[in-house]
Amino acid sequence: MKPRILIVEDEPAISDTIQFVLDGEGLETVRVATGLAAMPVLNQSSIDLIVLDIGLPDINGFDLLREIRKTSATPIILLTARTAEIDRILGLEIGADDYVAKPFSPRELAARVKAVLRRSPSLAGPGTSKGAFTVNTSKRTITFFGTGLELSKYEFDILKQFIERRGHVFSREQLMDLVWEQPETSLDRTVDAHIKNIRAKLRAVRPDLDPIVTHRGTGYSLRDDL
Repeated sequence: MKPRILIVEDEPAISDTIQFVLDGEGLETVRVATGLAAMPVLNQSSIDLIVLDIGLPDINGFDLLREIRKTSATPIILLTARTAEIDRILGLEIGADDYVAKPFSPRELAARVKAVLRRSPSLAGPGTSKGAFTVNTSKRTITFFGTGLELSKYEFDILKQFIERRGHVFSREQLMDLVWEQPETSLDRTVDAHIKNIRAKLRAVRPDLDPIVTHRGTGYSLRDDL
């Protein structure tokens, strides 16, 4: 079956362009022009990825992202204004998997969509247990003390790096080189936003633990005693 992409965009010309290029890549697309129209689609049908514009007419795109993340880990790519750097940081912090700045190249967006889909396979694979964590690389899932974590693409890749090299101190630059396809386009604060999000999800499972250690002026590491 073709992956199904939900396009949430109120400008018809932009929505037309996105649909045209994604259909041309062999994907199935569903379009809505408002945030309120998006929720019934998500609740009633299977969606593999969402392309979400921040500037919707009826609801702030960030509010919709938060609402979706309450019940779903479906990958989300945000469409943001080129000058709104803080929008990108906030979007990643609250659960977006990637962002594309307007005005954007339709082919670049299609490439980002396919890259995120490749990193979200539906087939399960063997899990590798490493103390408190169990990593399933093929399914791209991580459990913490037996509880599954709902992780975005970047959150999964960062935490996997930590688990594989416990105690190793990663600088922000190292994490960007290891995790991002185009690290030169990302910001140090982007790494910090993802680390903050990972910490919150780990503490939701074990409020008494903070597995990630901050090394001021250097970077981050995972405790090696878990």
